[in-house]
Amino acid sequence: MRSIDLSAATWRKSSRSNSDGGACLEVSDDFATVVPVRDSKLPHGPVLVFPAGTWRTFVGAVKGGQLSA
Repeated sequence: MRSIDLSAATWRKSSRSNSDGGACLEVSDDFATVVPVRDSKLPHGPVLVFPAGTWRTFVGAVKGGQLSA
């Protein structure tokens, strides 16, 4: 797998993240084929990178209530 340079990535916090500073997820929309995801409390920590189609399917399932908490 090739490395992705995330140094200039723009991150946005998920609208599903809570406001008290916990459970905060950030994603970057800067890449056409992949979606990097990280914990906002650890901005220099690990990043998970998902294929864009897989991420869209996951987000659709969450929004559609197909996944239980």
